[in-house]
Amino acid sequence: MHGYVGSGKSSISQEVCDTSDREDRPVVSFFFFRNAGDRSKIWRLATTLASQMAAVIPQTEPFIREAVQANQALLTPNEGGVSLRTRMQCLVYAPFKAVVQMKKKGRALTRGPFLIVLDGLDECDNKDEVQELINGMLMFFNENPLIPLRVFITSRVEEHIKSRLDVPAVMLDNLVDHCSDDDIATFLQILFEDACSRNLVVRTYVQKHGEWPNRSDKRKLVEHIGGSFIFASAVFKFIMATNAEGGHAPTPMDRLPLALKMNPGLDGLYTQTLSRSMHLPHFSNIISTIALLQEPLPISGIAELLGIETYEVVNVLVNLQAIIQVPGTDDIPVTLCHTSLRDFLTTQSRSGDFFAHPSHHVRIYLLCLEHGLKVLREDPSLFIDSGKRISTVTDYDLDYSILHMEFGRGCFEPTEYDSAIHLCRERLAIQPDDPRLITTLAVAVHRRADQTESLTGLEEAISLYRGALELRPSPHPNRSYSLNNLGSALLDRHQRTGTIADLEEAISLHREALELRPSPHPNRSVALAEPSHTSPIDVREEPNTLLPTRGNSSL
Repeated sequence: MHGYVGSGKSSISQEVCDTSDREDRPVVSFFFFRNAGDRSKIWRLATTLASQMAAVIPQTEPFIREAVQANQALLTPNEGGVSLRTRMQCLVYAPFKAVVQMKKKGRALTRGPFLIVLDGLDECDNKDEVQELINGMLMFFNENPLIPLRVFITSRVEEHIKSRLDVPAVMLDNLVDHCSDDDIATFLQILFEDACSRNLVVRTYVQKHGEWPNRSDKRKLVEHIGGSFIFASAVFKFIMATNAEGGHAPTPMDRLPLALKMNPGLDGLYTQTLSRSMHLPHFSNIISTIALLQEPLPISGIAELLGIETYEVVNVLVNLQAIIQVPGTDDIPVTLCHTSLRDFLTTQSRSGDFFAHPSHHVRIYLLCLEHGLKVLREDPSLFIDSGKRISTVTDYDLDYSILHMEFGRGCFEPTEYDSAIHLCRERLAIQPDDPRLITTLAVAVHRRADQTESLTGLEEAISLYRGALELRPSPHPNRSYSLNNLGSALLDRHQRTGTIADLEEAISLHREALELRPSPHPNRSVALAEPSHTSPIDVREEPNTLLPTRGNSSL
């Protein structure tokens, strides 16, 4: 069973052991823990399991003793020159098998299979020996398919473990597939009920104001925690901390809204994990792209967008599976294990060398345009024929390329705007009547005009916006976006020239856009907003995002 840090793997392992004990089913275990002395050393595994097995199945003790007497090196550290596979065979597998064979004609040896629990296998220092352990284990089961022995392993998603266990003899289970939000909610409910019953301040508050935390706050907490039991525990301790400050000491009720802004405290894990792949080709491009994408893409989509091979993306990601969900198939997007990873990567003071700089938005924008031009050259009727299948990257280009331009707006070099406009013109030359391609060009020309303060450029953008609007007569679903785009450009020209006719037309266009968004339209607030501050992005499908106008670079 694999899952990301803090998802509850060790708790499940402990419960498996406790349940087996309660049901009088023999179980032995080893809980690996990185940087914790012998608990991170795999050479202790065989002797630990053998010692426990001798206690729960006493019949194995003579066979274990016999093996040790025959080879004292089985008890020594690695310097003894005995391989891990030999240690496990002599001290665990062979003694158990011997007892099973002795009992074949008598009653069952145990109530159900004998269970070995190995928790946190990724925490073991030596990857080669981990692979040796798994290989030896699989060989034993291949030679003894009916033996009443089972092994339960938990681990973060590490390629050197997952690749060895991805065989028919092993049942793989991804803990992420079992959404833990309900478990987190139950976990918090129990903690709060217990703590609140013993906290006089909270009890007094509840008597007057009712349930605390209320349902809305609990839901927000669960969403913020993002499936991490480690973070859930830290958040709870922060909220219910004993007051030690002087002056106005905050109550648990005061701390609750602060907890919703807490950082999960996983920066050390992120830095350590990312360091494994930072030396590989395309590392920075791949990680920055994953961090800044507005919608996740599959591995093949990331490779297609960046113009590299799929295997090169996989090569970077296989070592990062503790913090990034790497799918087993090409049609499933690559996602982050915790939303805090994106915060980490986009905050330079935290991520340092791993920082996804806003200028990478410019690179993604240009790559989207290049990809769109490439597919149109290959198939000029691609967007005209509604029955044709559009790739995920092409779909992404149509929906989000303009948004990347806006996020990277302060990072554009003049030559990059020139390149973008050139690409947009070439795309439009292939399909001159596509309002989406016209709008993409219009926005690029508009933004370059903002940067260079070119009135000629702004007038070209206005002309292009008018062309897109004409191709979206009522009741076209995106007519309101074209109305707002043109209105905002006219307002920009009014601010430069003072022409009242531009102002009056802009007001008229924004009023019409508002009428097309009756309540409860999700973007009605955009149409109500002051036109000098916001205008909507014109994309293939109606988004809930805003495009800033001249003078306002924030979304």
